[in-house]
Amino acid sequence: MRRVQVTSRLYSFREHLRKRFPFRVRKIGLDAGFTCPNRDGAKATGGCVYCDNRSFSVNADSTDSVEQQIRQGIEAGRRKGIEHFLAYFQAYSNTYAPVVRLREIYAVALRFPEVVGVSVGTRPDCLSNAVLDLLSDLGKKTAVWLEIGLESGQDRSLVWMNRAHTVADFEAAIRRCDGRPFERVVHLIYGIPGESHEEMMATTRFVASLPIDSVKVHHLYVAKDTPLESLYARGEVRLFTFEEWVPLASDIVERLPATMSIQRLCGELSNRWLVAPRWEKSTPEVLRAVESELARRGTRQGSLVPLRASAPVLEDRQVSQGKLQGQERERGE
Repeated sequence: MRRVQVTSRLYSFREHLRKRFPFRVRKIGLDAGFTCPNRDGAKATGGCVYCDNRSFSVNADSTDSVEQQIRQGIEAGRRKGIEHFLAYFQAYSNTYAPVVRLREIYAVALRFPEVVGVSVGTRPDCLSNAVLDLLSDLGKKTAVWLEIGLESGQDRSLVWMNRAHTVADFEAAIRRCDGRPFERVVHLIYGIPGESHEEMMATTRFVASLPIDSVKVHHLYVAKDTPLESLYARGEVRLFTFEEWVPLASDIVERLPATMSIQRLCGELSNRWLVAPRWEKSTPEVLRAVESELARRGTRQGSLVPLRASAPVLEDRQVSQGKLQGQERERGE
């Protein structure tokens, strides 16, 4: 990946978009009527333990057509002075359908001159070669982000989540995207029951080692009407406090390459759906807190990324200021 000039201690997706477009853009979350193979019985039923798409996707279970949803999103954006948009196929697995149907659905977004890019959320086991070829064709016409849920680099955690795919499935999907004209995004969840700090950092290092362009980092939270809500009510799940999340998120950022844009650093849910944890902090406040923690440490995104593939990964959570400064001098930062 090419080197970029990072203007803060982490490379935000907002900064990445500024490099790609000469204007402000906003995502329009869409529900195109898909489902998932761990919902419809193809691989499992019930979906992910934490998931109710209504809790985070504005248009989830909408009865409006994709075209109507895009029109409404454009109108809402214009009221805030925004004229350009990314069509975000967000709800459920948005490549889980025959290619003929996918082509028709994606084509709807391209009919709008205001739509300057498409983001497609899906799972690693819903990416056939035919689907990747379709996304490549789309990437020749507009900006495309392919968002793939990994959630954890620990297979036992994926079983607990009822993901019904493996870490190897994810890596294979990422590798099969090599050379294609779209950006690869990974979704990660931290705080899965039973995962140690070292295992969470192992997930981070694993993602950092792959050809991934962007990450979405979420803390585990409990949404209403999910299996996780019942587990939480029985005391089987412990969640991060805000004071615990900020240093952990900083640990994550230090281990991500400086060229990998960060789209999120926490989960985001309206109070209507959120059970816990209730931090009463906005997303910008979380971002500022992580920036402040990195400043306190004297580190930044990529500070703990090995300089060479053969170099040993730095394992210690506490690294002396002198070592970090030496690394930055060697990088020319």
